[in-house]
Amino acid sequence: MTTGPSPRVLPADRGIAEAASVLRTGGLVAFPTETVYGLGANALDARAAARIFEAKARPSFDPLITHLADATELEKLVGAVPAAVAALAERFWPGPLTLIVDRPAAIPPIVTSGLATMAVRVPDNAYARALIAEAGVPVAAPSANRFGQLSPTRAEHVVRGLGAAVDVVLDGGPTRCGIESTIVDARGGQPVVLRLGALPVEALEEAAGPVTVRPGSSGRPVAPGTLAAHYAPRTPLRLVSGGEPPAADGVRRGFLAFRDRPAGDWAVVEVLSADGDLTEAAARLFDALHELDATGVGEILVEPVPEVGVGRAINDRLRRAAATWHPAG
Repeated sequence: MTTGPSPRVLPADRGIAEAASVLRTGGLVAFPTETVYGLGANALDARAAARIFEAKARPSFDPLITHLADATELEKLVGAVPAAVAALAERFWPGPLTLIVDRPAAIPPIVTSGLATMAVRVPDNAYARALIAEAGVPVAAPSANRFGQLSPTRAEHVVRGLGAAVDVVLDGGPTRCGIESTIVDARGGQPVVLRLGALPVEALEEAAGPVTVRPGSSGRPVAPGTLAAHYAPRTPLRLVSGGEPPAADGVRRGFLAFRDRPAGDWAVVEVLSADGDLTEAAARLFDALHELDATGVGEILVEPVPEVGVGRAINDRLRRAAATWHPAG
């Protein structure tokens, strides 16, 4: 956990102008989106973008997502885009969809980790769009957490995880979706999903026809947030099929359930949605994992959710969190 002084925390409804000034002058601002809190810097400023990697302890090979205030800014920044990309932007922006485009010369290579492509989206959060518009620059912003750890869905998660590595945190309350955006490369016409996220594959297929799902990377990622091990709590996490009682070995264990509380003497239990609502489950996922991680249990057991709709993205995050790599510190 990051220690030391805390960043300035400003209410999002009154702190936009000050936070935008920080962005324009090369500072870091954590801000709410509809997905998770982002750690933002001026995407046109290589030194500011470098501060993101330093603050997160993020490897330089993992690219950032550039955020725009409005869909009309896309062509102003990158020029003409393929028809399939433009169609998806028109249909789903603002919203939890990140699109892959060719990197324009104005965006320094550090933002894209040297790739010739750039990930870009328009967030569906009024505070986020107001901040970007007030700053007057595109904003590079991965999730506002230490690399590989749980994404933040509340301002307090950012403060606890990054501390004074952030200049300003805009507190806009809990995020609505609770998991990251879906990343799609449609430059070739047929969309390819590179990261499952808050926009379900079914919604993409309804709008654009068949899509290919190709998430995950064990080497150099071609899109943000696609490493095989990611989104992990500090506490070891294990996926189970459900109904498994806690082992009688003296280890305090927590359980993350989809809708029904498990039987047995668990140290702590979090339920994602008592009604079995996958949208609610997604919105609660990281918040519940943060709560479990803070209880001091020795292990967290998690049952997967139904593999439909946004449930596919939830299970994707759980599989990555349960991978053998765990964050240090």
